[in-house]
Amino acid sequence: MSFHIQEELKKLPDNPGVYIMKDSKGQIIYVGKAISLKKRVRQYFQSSSVKSTKVRTMVSHIKEFEYIMTDSEIEALILEANLIKKHKPKYNVLLRDDKQYPYIKITTNESYPRVIKTRKILKDGAKYFGPYTSGGAVNSTLDIIRDLYPIRTCKLKLEEGKQVRERPCLNYYIGKCLAPCMGNVKHDKYMEMINEIIMFLNGKEEKLIDIIKNKMNTASKNLDFEEAARYRDQLLSLQHILEKQKIVSTNIVDQDIVAMAKGTDDAIVQIFFVRNGKLTGREHFVITDIEGQSRKEILSAFTKQFYMGTAYIPKEILMEDEYEDIELVSRWLTQKRGSKVYIKVPKRGEKNHLMEMVRKNALEALNQYSDRIKRNMAESKGILIELKKILNLEYIPNRIEAFDISNIQGVESVGSMVVFEGGKKKSSDYRRFKIKSIEGPNDYGSMEEILWRRFNRAMEERELIRENKIGIESFSVLPDLIMMDGGKGQVNIALKVMKEFNLDIPVCGMIKDDFHRTRGLIFKNKEIKISKNSEVFKLITRIQDEAHRFAISYHRSLRDKRMFKSVLDNISGIGEKRKKALLRELGSIDKIRKAEIEELKNVEGMNIKSAESVYNYFRNKK
Repeated sequence: MSFHIQEELKKLPDNPGVYIMKDSKGQIIYVGKAISLKKRVRQYFQSSSVKSTKVRTMVSHIKEFEYIMTDSEIEALILEANLIKKHKPKYNVLLRDDKQYPYIKITTNESYPRVIKTRKILKDGAKYFGPYTSGGAVNSTLDIIRDLYPIRTCKLKLEEGKQVRERPCLNYYIGKCLAPCMGNVKHDKYMEMINEIIMFLNGKEEKLIDIIKNKMNTASKNLDFEEAARYRDQLLSLQHILEKQKIVSTNIVDQDIVAMAKGTDDAIVQIFFVRNGKLTGREHFVITDIEGQSRKEILSAFTKQFYMGTAYIPKEILMEDEYEDIELVSRWLTQKRGSKVYIKVPKRGEKNHLMEMVRKNALEALNQYSDRIKRNMAESKGILIELKKILNLEYIPNRIEAFDISNIQGVESVGSMVVFEGGKKKSSDYRRFKIKSIEGPNDYGSMEEILWRRFNRAMEERELIRENKIGIESFSVLPDLIMMDGGKGQVNIALKVMKEFNLDIPVCGMIKDDFHRTRGLIFKNKEIKISKNSEVFKLITRIQDEAHRFAISYHRSLRDKRMFKSVLDNISGIGEKRKKALLRELGSIDKIRKAEIEELKNVEGMNIKSAESVYNYFRNKK
């Protein structure tokens, strides 16, 4: 059933909501929110309205749209941010580097909480602190916490006064854990440590220092000099941390300070995290493809996408520019935080001085980013020009596709295709193939199958493109060079497939020495030796390693699924829920096989009988 845009525009309601634009393939290309869906969506299709080049291009690709009505503007804002995060539409402003930033999680949903690093925020009753600027920053903080407090790191399910292990682990003997697993740690004493850690992570080090000083003095008065010395060491560590933190504000309030530097094609948004007047961290975000986007549009998109995923929202956010829906965003963040959040655009005084500092850092980050991109492009192009000379190719091999096969004695044979463009990995174009037509350990037959499937798909897509039925897809883009993980045999298989499809694509083989290390290339039946110190050799090694890694990881996942299904299905009392719980908690068949009864029993949904059943199965199995 065809979609008539003008007819559908007449049906739009005058309600708040989210609209979703789609192209001819049904792909979501833009998501937006509106106070009035009728007024906002119609604007896109009015020839008289002034539009940027990017918006005009987007509208030319819209073949249909959907909308979702909401009860309020805030609901529309939240839904818009969620849909953008999920679908990453082509024409929305996106945080392209979309890292999952690390947080520190305190598992306050457990009887004896742990303090761990995580990149996922769940609604599980735990406390989250962050985001941190890097995994290294989290690791350093965790090291400090574990030096200060002997808390557990194991995943055992613990209850007060209940012993779950026969003997404590090494951490207990080296003073890094009180061993609550032995059932002899008072819950109140343990939670006292956790509460102090929460104070530390909340930036209340001065208050924590006062508490520890009182404890040290009390221990000294009671002649417990060993305990007093431990508190003394904690004090010294905390004072050292405080000395390193830069005080940037006399305003003792938690703030995020956001500024941006905008280039022609890219922008850098810099954010400083100030807690209790002290600069605790900073981060920058790269935003690409910003043609036609104003500073205000970019800052608005950044604010919504960043705070949609962050666990902590400060009381005050200082923003470089005011944008259209800043009041709405403030109301949303207030709702999310549970208390008033102020978004301010400072014009003078200390806050404006702070903003200027962040703005300068954003500009410096943009300059470094631009210089690095240009430098990397120049280096990569130089390497590819050198590879062109070595192989005497007609063109620079900008797009290289490499293929590999993985199996163990012919079981679960899989193939991998990895793609390098401009000398860099292009992970979005990677493909995996489960071998369908070949049985047993036949690498040549398996390789022929995956190559045939890859290039047959290319021919089909290119035909559809000629008929204007689809746009350019990843398979329709042909490589400038094919690299096979292997020697003459694998190269000849590839050349045979190229001949079948009447394609003139050069093929070389990446050969290894007796120690399974990259040795050189096979091209036109000749081995080409390349200096191991050259950048070309390093690129070939990276490509070969990546093809092998990608094939092996797929093979292992299929093998583990097969083993998981076949092995655990044979154990009495282990159904689907228990299978999933065991794998989720312990991670692999091998760890399930090695687990003790107590460890198995503590897995969600397991009991002593089912734990003994799993334990005995693996111990009795030959």
